[in-house]
Amino acid sequence: MNLVGRSLLDTPDFTQDEILFLFDETRKLKNKNQDDPRLLSSKSVALLFFEPSTRTRTSFEMAAFRWGLRVLNIDATSSSAQKGETIFDTARNIEALRPDAMVIRHVGSGIPLQISKLVKIPVINAGDGFHAHPTQALLDGFTIREKFGKIEGLKVLILGDIAHSRVARSNIQLLRLFGARITVCGP
Repeated sequence: MNLVGRSLLDTPDFTQDEILFLFDETRKLKNKNQDDPRLLSSKSVALLFFEPSTRTRTSFEMAAFRWGLRVLNIDATSSSAQKGETIFDTARNIEALRPDAMVIRHVGSGIPLQISKLVKIPVINAGDGFHAHPTQALLDGFTIREKFGKIEGLKVLILGDIAHSRVARSNIQLLRLFGARITVCGP
């Protein structure tokens, strides 16, 4: 299965087979248990984080480092956004530098989707407003499957502020796709 060139904007954008393929590829890379800086040494990724993040940003940075990707970090606090440049102009300017992909985290719901329509490189949604966090859902789904050997038929309880949680929303979509029974509990 070839997913090269595809954006990752939301969990429903992928079929169950495509997600299983991603899980299998992830397992293979994880089981290598060693970094291979040559694997993607000819590739680059731009990280556009326009919302505070510690775990997601550092996870992307560390994965890129371990596999040899060159990283271009764009932080809203030190970008031309401070002078009024729109996220859309920033994305076009970054695309002109010719990275192979763009990872975007933004407080505005739907911003990664809008940018994916403007640029010709894959866009990866690292969290947008209250909308979605598909990379976290993929990680959670992978972890659940690794721990329990399956997702199908599992009963999963998600606790927290569900109404405002992009992670809960993405997890519910992914886990339901695999036949898990979801219960939510929150204020």
